[in-house]
Amino acid sequence: MAINLLTDPALKNAKPESKDKRLLDEGGLYLLIKSNDSKWWRWD
Repeated sequence: MAINLLTDPALKNAKPESKDKRLLDEGGLYLLIKSNDSKWWRWD
């Protein structure tokens, strides 16, 4: 069972910072927030 899944409000309220930031989900899925305010889903 997942413990810390990303929620819709958490994704919508995520703001860019000076460096790239990762918001982790589970199973290697994360949201990469670039410093130029672009958001990319990644899975490693």
